[in-house]
Amino acid sequence: MSAPHMGPEEFRQHGHTVVDWIADYWSRREGFRVMPSVQPGDVAGRLPERAPEYGEPFSAMLADVDRLLLPGMAHWQHPGFLGFFPMTTSGPSVLGELLAAGLNAQGMTWSSNPACTELEMTVTDWLADLMGLPACFAGRGVIQDTASAGALVALTAALWRRAGLAWRDGGSGGRYTVYTSCESHCSVAKAARIAGIGDAGVRWVEVDGRTLAMRPQHLRALIDADIAQGLTPVAVIATVGTTSTTAVDPLPAIGKLCHAYDLWLHVDGAYAGVAAICPELRWINDGLQDADSYCVNAHKWLLTGFDCCVMWVADPEALTNAMNVSAGYLTEISSQARDYRDWQIPLGRRFRALKLWFVLRCYGAEGLRAHLRRGVALAQEFAGWVRADPRFEIVAPHPFGLVCFRLRADDDRNAELLARINSTGEIYLSSSQVRGRYVLRMAAGGPATDRAHMAGLWKRIQAEAGDA
Repeated sequence: MSAPHMGPEEFRQHGHTVVDWIADYWSRREGFRVMPSVQPGDVAGRLPERAPEYGEPFSAMLADVDRLLLPGMAHWQHPGFLGFFPMTTSGPSVLGELLAAGLNAQGMTWSSNPACTELEMTVTDWLADLMGLPACFAGRGVIQDTASAGALVALTAALWRRAGLAWRDGGSGGRYTVYTSCESHCSVAKAARIAGIGDAGVRWVEVDGRTLAMRPQHLRALIDADIAQGLTPVAVIATVGTTSTTAVDPLPAIGKLCHAYDLWLHVDGAYAGVAAICPELRWINDGLQDADSYCVNAHKWLLTGFDCCVMWVADPEALTNAMNVSAGYLTEISSQARDYRDWQIPLGRRFRALKLWFVLRCYGAEGLRAHLRRGVALAQEFAGWVRADPRFEIVAPHPFGLVCFRLRADDDRNAELLARINSTGEIYLSSSQVRGRYVLRMAAGGPATDRAHMAGLWKRIQAEAGDA
C-alpha cells in the first residue's frame, strides 16, 4: 500500500487556503487577547494523546489551528504587543519563506546549493552597505539563526585566534576569560559555557550610572587582574542596544583596549543595529571598525520573519579554522567557493537569504527607513507623554523604539500597575530591573502598531495608575 502524498494540484488548492488564512489572521489579529489566558498544560490537554492511524483532511487540520492553537497563542504581531522587542514579519518575508520551504534547499556547502550560498553573500553585503558598516566587513557576511549563536561562533573564533590548535585539540581547561557588560544579554553566559570557558571565566563589567553602558576603566582593571593571575583573556562582547534599556556601549574606547590586549571584539547589535539604515542613527556604528565580528537580527526590527541573524566577521579565517571539520562525504569543489558549514555551529542550513532578499527588494532602502523612523517616532512621543505626567519617570535614555519608565512609587506598586495593564488582554508590556528598581518596558516598532494604538495604551496606563 503506497503512502498518501499531497500532489501539486492538491497542494495548490490548500496553499491558496493557507495564504487566505494568514491574510485573514492579519486582518483580525487585533481582536485576540495579546497574551493567552491559559495555564500550563491547557493546550496539550486538548490535543490527542497519539498521532492518528490514518491521514486526516487538511481542512480539519486548519480548523484545529483555530480551535486548539490560537487560544493558546501569544500574538506577537498584535498591535498591542509592546513588551519585547518587535518580532516583525511582512508579506514579502512570508512569501520568501514559503518559497524556501518549497525548494527545501540544503545550503551547507557551495556545491550543495550554489545559488543559496551566493545569494546569502550578496544580501549580507547589501545590508552592510545599507547600514554603512566599515569596509572590514565587506564580503564577509553570514546568516546565523539568532544573535545567541552569533556570540557562540564569535567566542570559538576568539579562542582559535588566541590559542590555535592548543585550544582546538585540548579544550579551554579553565584558563580563558571573556568580558561583557552586566547589562549584556544572558546568552553571553550560555555561549561561554558551551565554548568551554564556563561561568567562572565570565567577567561582568560595571556600567555607567547614567547611560548604563560599559565602563572601559573597569574593563581594563578586570583584564589586568586576570593577566596578573595567569589567566588568558580572549574576548570582549559589547552591545549596541542592550535588552533591558537599549544602552550603547562605548565602542571606540572598548576597541582601543581590545587592540592593546589583542582581544577579539564581538559587538551584539541584535535589536538596534539595523537602525543604522537611517543616516541620523548611524552614530551607533562609531567604533565598529575595530570590531572583529558584528551581528544584527533582521527578524527583530527589519520586517524579516524569524529566524534571520546577519553576522559579519572581519577575519573569516579565524572562524573557519575554529569551526572546520572534514569528512569524505563533504568534498570541496573549489578553494574559491565559500562553504558556510564552516561559519556556523550546525552542518545543515536553511535558505534564509531568500526571505531577506525579498524584504530588501520589496521595501527598498526608503521603505525600510520609513519603517524604522516610525518606530522611533512613536517611542519618542510616548516618552514625551510619560514625562508630562508627574506620576511617572523615564529611567533610561531611549534613542530607539524602547522606553523604560515607572511610577514614582515603590516596586510593588509598579508591579501591580503592570499586572493591571496586561490583564486587559489588549496590551502587553514587560518589566526589567534598572539600577535595582522595577521598571516597565514599552517597545514600539511592530508594523501593525500606529499612533492611535499608542495613545490608547497611554490612556489605559494613566487610568490604571489612578492617584499614584
